[in-house]
Amino acid sequence: MSHANAALTPKARLELGRLVVDRNWTVAQAADYYRVSWPTANRWAKRYRELLESSGQPVTSAMMADRSSRPAHSPTRTSEPLKRKIVHLRWRKLMGPVQIAGTLGMPSSTVYAVLVRCRVNRLSHIDRRTGEPIRRYERATPGSLVHVDVKKLGNIPDGGGWRYVGKKQGIKNRWATPDKPKSRRGDPNMGKAFIHSVLDDHSRVVYSEVHDDERKETAVAVLRRAAFWFLARGVVIEEVLSDNGSCYRSAAWREACHDLDIKHRRTRAYRPQTNGKIERFHRTLADGWAYARLYTSESARRNALRAWIHHYNHHRPHTATGNHPPISRLTNLCGQYS
Repeated sequence: MSHANAALTPKARLELGRLVVDRNWTVAQAADYYRVSWPTANRWAKRYRELLESSGQPVTSAMMADRSSRPAHSPTRTSEPLKRKIVHLRWRKLMGPVQIAGTLGMPSSTVYAVLVRCRVNRLSHIDRRTGEPIRRYERATPGSLVHVDVKKLGNIPDGGGWRYVGKKQGIKNRWATPDKPKSRRGDPNMGKAFIHSVLDDHSRVVYSEVHDDERKETAVAVLRRAAFWFLARGVVIEEVLSDNGSCYRSAAWREACHDLDIKHRRTRAYRPQTNGKIERFHRTLADGWAYARLYTSESARRNALRAWIHHYNHHRPHTATGNHPPISRLTNLCGQYS
C-alpha cells in the first residue's frame, strides 16, 4: 500500500507508465529516474499498457492504485451452510470454539475465525438467557424515557465494615454500634440502605437519593423530586420504566405518574436486562461510591453520595456518551445560549 512519502504514489506510477509506453523510455531509464528497481518499474509500465489497451480511455491515477491481494477463488473457504451451523451452536447452546469444532469435526481455529467474522466471538455480545444477539437501544432525546430502580446495601457499622477492617474487627464494630436491634440469632442488625435512582435513557444523567426503605411513599416522593430536578435542567420526563417491585405496582405510584403526566411501563418478569442501563449504573455506584473507600459510619457514606453523583453527571467520562460526561448531552440547560 502506498503512502504519502512512497517512491511511487498512484500519480507517480501513472507518470512512469507514460514515460515507458507513450514516450518510449526504456524500463531501466524509468527505474533510474524514479529510484526504484527494474521489476517495480516494469510492473507499473505493464499495468499502464494493459489499462490503456483494455479500456480505450485515458488512464487515471486512481486506476494505478494497489489492488486487493485477496484471491479471486477460495475453494477451501468455509461454506455458508457450515457457517450457519457454527453460529447456530454459538447462539443456541453458547458453545466455545473447541466444543463447536468437536461437534462439527473441524479445526477450532477455523471455527473461531468464523465467529469473529460474524461478530459473535465474545459471549458478552450475546444474551446468555435467550442466545440472541443483544439489541441495544437509546432514546433520541432527553426525558423521553427514564429508568427507575432501587439498590439495596448493608449499613456500615461505626468504625468501618469488614471489607476494609477485616471480618474480625468488622464484627466488633457491629457490636459496638449503638441503638441497633438484634436479629433472631442475637447479632446486631445493621439494617439496609435503599438507593432510589432515576436515570435518563438518552443522556445517562442520574438523580439518586438514599433512604431507609423502599415503600411506595418513598418511591413516589423520589419520583416527584426527580421530575422537578430534571425540569430545572430543561428535561421533561415523558415515560418511566421500572421493574415489577411492589412500590411500582401501587396505586400511589400510578396516581403520581398521572399527576406528572408520565407514562409508566414495567419490564417483563424475570428480565432485568430490559432495565439494564440503571442496573449497570448501580454497579458503577457500588464501585465508585459505596465500596470505594473506608467509611467509618453509615452517615459518612450517605453524606458522600451527593458529591459522587455530581462527579458522575458532570465530570466522569461515559463510554455511551462518547467519553464525555452525561451532562454534556443536555444541550438546553438554562443560560447555555444566553
